[in-house]
Amino acid sequence: MIHNVSYRAFVYGTENQGKVESAIKTLFPTSSPQSELTEGYYKNPVLILRDKITRKREIRDFVKNLGKLKDPDKKRILNQLETKMDDKGNLFLRFDKQRAYLGDLKVIEHGDSVHVKIKIAAYPAKKEVALKIAEEIFKAV
Repeated sequence: MIHNVSYRAFVYGTENQGKVESAIKTLFPTSSPQSELTEGYYKNPVLILRDKITRKREIRDFVKNLGKLKDPDKKRILNQLETKMDDKGNLFLRFDKQRAYLGDLKVIEHGDSVHVKIKIAAYPAKKEVALKIAEEIFKAV
């Protein structure tokens, strides 16, 4: 149902890298993110943590973790599937980084977040087919 899941999170100069990695572990317990040091708008250092999850077991664990979402967040995702998915069947979600650090999953629209891209396994690879599969996934969690 899901080909892969990739994510990225930014660690700003005022943040603790270990805490951001703990937030990521709430969503992806076995992930070991790669890091890339870059520069922010005001020349401040920004570390980007990212990984791509392709193993079926790890994807299953991620979907299981989605079950921790509260009902309003699940309904919100279901209602916004059309706008959160591109034509290639990629579903884009953001999870609050601060809440994830505390072990709580909260979907947000903007702000300090863990950016997640879920590639839905749809045959044929059309948005309409991917939307139906994503709907099944989020109704089941």
